[in-house]
Amino acid sequence: MKYKAVRGMEDILPGDVGIWRWLEDNARRVFDFFGYEEIRTPILEETSVFSRSIGETSDIVTKEMYTFKDRKERSLTLRPEGTAPIVRAYIEHSMDKLSSELKLYYIGPMFRSERPQKGRLRQFHQIGVEIFGGGPYSEVLAIRRLEFLLRSLGLRDFTIKLNSLGCKTDKDSFAGKMKKYLKDKEKRLCDDCKVKIKRNVLRVLDCKNECCIQVVRQAPDILDSLCTECGDRFDKLKKDLKDMEVPFAETKNLVRGLDYYTGTIFEITHPALGAQDAIGAGGRYDNLVKDLGGPDINAFGYALGMERIILILKKTKSLPEPKTVYVATLGTKAKYKGAKIVAALETWLLRKEWKREHARVMMDGGETSLKSQMRKANKNNAKIVVILGEDEVRENKAILRNMVTKEQRSVSIDNVAKEIEKELEKH
Repeated sequence: MKYKAVRGMEDILPGDVGIWRWLEDNARRVFDFFGYEEIRTPILEETSVFSRSIGETSDIVTKEMYTFKDRKERSLTLRPEGTAPIVRAYIEHSMDKLSSELKLYYIGPMFRSERPQKGRLRQFHQIGVEIFGGGPYSEVLAIRRLEFLLRSLGLRDFTIKLNSLGCKTDKDSFAGKMKKYLKDKEKRLCDDCKVKIKRNVLRVLDCKNECCIQVVRQAPDILDSLCTECGDRFDKLKKDLKDMEVPFAETKNLVRGLDYYTGTIFEITHPALGAQDAIGAGGRYDNLVKDLGGPDINAFGYALGMERIILILKKTKSLPEPKTVYVATLGTKAKYKGAKIVAALETWLLRKEWKREHARVMMDGGETSLKSQMRKANKNNAKIVVILGEDEVRENKAILRNMVTKEQRSVSIDNVAKEIEKELEKH
């Protein structure tokens, strides 16, 4: 029997792991710079953590969660999203006592039993942020920093779509208007949306079926249902974003598929992904902590899909390439000298605290031909190749070949590491 990975749960092989590590390392560096702290929660939670927070009637809870009973008949669920577990941890460990404003981030796998498609798998990975107890400018700063993060990852041409759901009273008022609007249009909706009208009519606005999109195109505007306080807050957010030169697109009736959102919501899209163009989303959830038994505290967060970001970076060729130095050797003595050069370069790189995207050193430990080693250097996009053979060792020389310009020169083996350091410092 030939075993395969479970459908929708893919292996990340050595050729791609570097991209993932680069993405994770850069995200952590940016979050650390902003003073965010990392949190790691279990991938398994009690099912009620999600059903109570996301919503009993949501598609995630009713159709997509991986839920099972353990040996003690407890209902457990593989986490389908990151916010609910972090809120649970925030309450359980009394983290409200740590700071009046707590800024957390996470990176890890999530699980949903959806139809696998490009950039949307059953095991997928997210980078997310949750901010508890923020002040009046926490929201605008979080969105500004999100834009900074995306640009630091090499993303361009993305759009931040912005809307407000208002408070619970506003949402209830708008839900009533939507039911009234859809009353004589129900036959034109998909079967799922016919059910949503009764369970949670706002989710009709999030449907991707073309028939439903056409129906809701002329639906009432949720902003018309905002109370004065919520309307003023949304207007201030837009003004602050403009003042900070953060581009956004106010998007009529943008909603989220999770019940806990109130107030500001947003979605980030990118044209390189086609129809399924969302790379992330988030918003306020001021009632969730209290609803799950914690203190009455405001909160704001978002999540980004790592698979989708990587797809965009590959399509737009925005991934940085490491400056690879390849040491090619022929013969036992040459291999010994080559290993010493590698060790010297690695020590220098570590001392410089260079990351993988800056430079790396490679050498084949086996007895392979020079032609084979040069092919490997080309495959790894080596910028510089050090060539050492018996003649070079006898003359205490090494050949430095620039793989971009195709120029090569002979240098002393004793100075080769220093010469390479100079070349790397130029770029």
